[in-house]
Amino acid sequence: MLNYPEKISNEEQLEELLSRPGKEVIEMFSRLEGDLIFLGIAGKIGKSLAVMAKRACDKAGVKKRIIGVSLFENQEHQQKFEKEGIETIAGDLLDTSFTDSLPKVKNVFYLAGMKFGSIDNLAQTWAINTYLPAIVANSFKESGIVAFSTGCVYPLVPVESGGSIESDPPVAIGEYAQSCLGRERMFEFGSIRNKTKTALIRLNYSVEMRYGVLVDIALKVKNKQPVDLTMGYFNVIWQGDMNDFVLRSIEHAESPAKILNITGPEILSVREVAKEFGKLFGTDVKFENKEAPTALLNNSKHAYELFGKPEVQVNQVIKWIAGWLEDDKSILGKPTHFEVRDGKY
Repeated sequence: MLNYPEKISNEEQLEELLSRPGKEVIEMFSRLEGDLIFLGIAGKIGKSLAVMAKRACDKAGVKKRIIGVSLFENQEHQQKFEKEGIETIAGDLLDTSFTDSLPKVKNVFYLAGMKFGSIDNLAQTWAINTYLPAIVANSFKESGIVAFSTGCVYPLVPVESGGSIESDPPVAIGEYAQSCLGRERMFEFGSIRNKTKTALIRLNYSVEMRYGVLVDIALKVKNKQPVDLTMGYFNVIWQGDMNDFVLRSIEHAESPAKILNITGPEILSVREVAKEFGKLFGTDVKFENKEAPTALLNNSKHAYELFGKPEVQVNQVIKWIAGWLEDDKSILGKPTHFEVRDGKY
């Protein structure tokens, strides 16, 4: 059990917490063979995921080459990875010659994807979410692959169902979800054709202080804006716990590809979470619309059988976020659009 503070005061402390490896991750890296490459590392999750791997290797006393690949349009951003001991390679993964030239290490973590604003650039959305996975699956056919997907490939389900499980057939609503299902199919095809051990991570939703569903709700409450209840229920998981699960998923990659739902154990009510933020901010909460009987919900029972339950509880994250926003700390400004029900992001 890791020790967590009552309050997160700055980004340095936040990054340390998000990348702090638990004993199971450290033990895994003591036995894991081969180096690691993180494709699309410059997004919201990449840095903390790769740094957790680096810290776990250090604590396990093993040396591994840890590589991060991205366009790295911001050189300062690239230097931050290098300072953490992560080797960086800049380039366009959609360029097949570039992707084919990358070091063919044993363990691949695929983080590239497009969601925000996808409705305004559907061709690029499909290129990044479907065409690129086909390139990667072919380039890294001899590796083990853990690829991020999304719970958005599931249909909206009754709240009382407990959420979709891995054996439920996908019903991708809207072109974003369809392109993500395409991503899965490309990795599945590569896994079957080339016997590439693969794990597909259906995630919804990862949260921390600077973005996520909880931040979206908290900002509405803090700014005295009405909270939309139409998508009345949701799941979340603390990003540090998600990082732990994703890294450990490499040992469970299979051919054909294994699907893993990753989220927190609770089905949360938008109404009740908003009220809790109202108490913490000392403000009244405004609501609009009513809860629909269905929601986009993910059941991670199988992941808990493999990895155990997440360590950080949602009520702790809610308190952290309230304190962070009260202190006017920085946020990413990238709303999740979790309330969308027609798939148009």
